[in-house]
Amino acid sequence: MKAIKFISTTGLLIGAALSLTACGQNNKNAAKTANKFPEQTPQKTAKQGGTLTYAIETDTPFKGIFDSQLSVDQVDSDVMQFGNEALFDTDNQYKITNKGPATFKLDKKAKTVTITVKKGVKWSDGKQVVAKDLEYPYEMTANKATNSLRYSDSLANIVGMKAYHNGKAKTISGITYPDGENGRTIVIHFLAMKPGMLQSGNDYFIETAAPYHYLKDVPFSKLVSSDQIRKDPLSFGPYKVSKVVRGQSVTWVPNKYYWRGKPKLNKIVAQVVSTKSASQAIKSHKFDIADVVNSDWQAVKNVMDKNAKMNNKSLRQAIAYAMNINQVEKRYTQGLTFIVPTLIPAQFGDYFDKNAKGFPYNLKKANQLLDKAGYKKKGIWRVQPNGKPLSIHLAAMTGSAVQEPIIQNYIQQWHKIGLHVSLTGGRLIEFNSFYDKLDHDDKNVDMFMAAWSLSSEPSPRGMYSETNPMTNSYSIQAVNNKIVNYSLKPAVANSVWYKIGYAK
Repeated sequence: MKAIKFISTTGLLIGAALSLTACGQNNKNAAKTANKFPEQTPQKTAKQGGTLTYAIETDTPFKGIFDSQLSVDQVDSDVMQFGNEALFDTDNQYKITNKGPATFKLDKKAKTVTITVKKGVKWSDGKQVVAKDLEYPYEMTANKATNSLRYSDSLANIVGMKAYHNGKAKTISGITYPDGENGRTIVIHFLAMKPGMLQSGNDYFIETAAPYHYLKDVPFSKLVSSDQIRKDPLSFGPYKVSKVVRGQSVTWVPNKYYWRGKPKLNKIVAQVVSTKSASQAIKSHKFDIADVVNSDWQAVKNVMDKNAKMNNKSLRQAIAYAMNINQVEKRYTQGLTFIVPTLIPAQFGDYFDKNAKGFPYNLKKANQLLDKAGYKKKGIWRVQPNGKPLSIHLAAMTGSAVQEPIIQNYIQQWHKIGLHVSLTGGRLIEFNSFYDKLDHDDKNVDMFMAAWSLSSEPSPRGMYSETNPMTNSYSIQAVNNKIVNYSLKPAVANSVWYKIGYAK
């Protein structure tokens, strides 16, 4: 294991004013706070027309990668959400339904999933979405030339996927076309079936499409930088890209071929605002929709190294027990961020373990773990069990005004138990530089604090491991009171940008 990950997860319960992030002990005060916020704006008939402004809260320019399989962070996901409709709608428990752009059928005996896109689901250039468009994202993800971070062991459960990924096959044998590539159906053959396959966000198959007719002539190695992805992307959602000011704003206009019907708004402008300016922008009504707290970021994969200095369970547990998370979050976020005990939060009902204790603050236990594991003190700092000095470098991102004192607090807590922890490079790291260091396995990063969007499937292998999440947060959004039909309830999230508009 190269580095310990402390991840704040986010995403489940957002409405007009609420979303959730994950990990630690229950916080009753935070739960009471959540109940004050509605989960959606009034559901009424919206008038035709109007321009909606949406705040993209980030302190760095967004990358502008308008494809789910090539995109690597939450900011780009926020930017492209207005046209990037998923293949499947879900119910409020995130179970896949057949009400969305495509239908879904699972056959346990045959070990297959059949996906059929509906007739009339068209790209913003008027072309019907076809079977090859459903298959092409798998090639984009698995072909090493794209450098996609989305390829996972879960996708390798598809027959022939590993051979394609390793360059031993030119096609993915486990994805077939019963009506041909220009039909509307693909059948995915799996090595083994998994219970999570019925849930959206399961990571065993891809829930988006890519316009093969538009992208086929672009080499995989140049795809992520191409105009087809960055400047003039196609979408089959309610809106399409009209104008991109790279890294700063994107203007979206209605997709006249949208399968559900005509969207209500004339235009949506997604524009960057710094986290430091967000509160003032909300007060001055600059945006129709804006996050009150910072967006969360997606973590990168953890690289395991059995000889790494952080690869000691007792050391990692002691680091967790030494963190006074409840005290910090009560002071700096008024209970809107809170510790939870498990990677599966309460929104998953019976899957949530109400008895889990997590890692409550306990300096005495942290010291006992280190003593027993052989981390003896030499002076004020502990050394490794082999007697070598132990110096731990923590990478953390820049953020709001409270980010620096929060991180410095945790460093002081670790100092209390004799761990010599310091910031990588001596300071907080700008967002893009931070993930660049993680992507390239920087030798000066031993552990890091990052964030991801929580999946709607409770046990995706690609995300959950013993090295992940620390806290859970309510993410509040400020919404113009003239807006109607805005909701992120799971059952309507896929169609929300089609329905949203201004009250008559």
